[in-house]
Amino acid sequence: MFIEPHIGAIKTGWVEVICGSMFSGKTEELLRRIRRATIANKSVKIFKPEIDKRYHNTNITSHDHNAFNAITTHHSSEIEQLAGDAEVIAVDEAQFFDEQLPDVCEKLALKGSRIIVAGLDLDFKGHPFGPMPHLLAIAEYITKLHAICMVCGNIASRSYRKVASGDRVMIGEMNLYEPRCRVCFEKGMEGL
Repeated sequence: MFIEPHIGAIKTGWVEVICGSMFSGKTEELLRRIRRATIANKSVKIFKPEIDKRYHNTNITSHDHNAFNAITTHHSSEIEQLAGDAEVIAVDEAQFFDEQLPDVCEKLALKGSRIIVAGLDLDFKGHPFGPMPHLLAIAEYITKLHAICMVCGNIASRSYRKVASGDRVMIGEMNLYEPRCRVCFEKGMEGL
């Protein structure tokens, strides 16, 4: 359970990371935290990578179609420039950002902002994805979410790609990916 730290005389910021496989509820959890921050009258800025246009060009949208308007950016340095004095800065689909995203998050947290980042921790091959390992290392709070394996029904921690392609980035949904547990993921990878 996430508990906001006590804020004393010094304005403190921190980094929260929400990670897991596809269809585990990462964006839904990010949206829940954003909603709570807006209810608390916190100033919020939301960012997403330009590449993610699955549901909407500018909204971050969960698979359940809950949404908040976001600023699309090409490079993480734009987040630092556009964040302004936001008390809460949210970043969705962090795995698609460049390797400088952790440094940007560190700088913004040092300025006193609460940074909430959501993304896939593993790519379709089961390897650490983009800046996520570094973000997990610097985060004060980590939430790892799980989906349900589409093969056996156990908890799923991997995103299995159902189509043949060697491209690391292939934006898609259930038509291209399904959540799988470790064992069913490995069995599927043996068949490729």
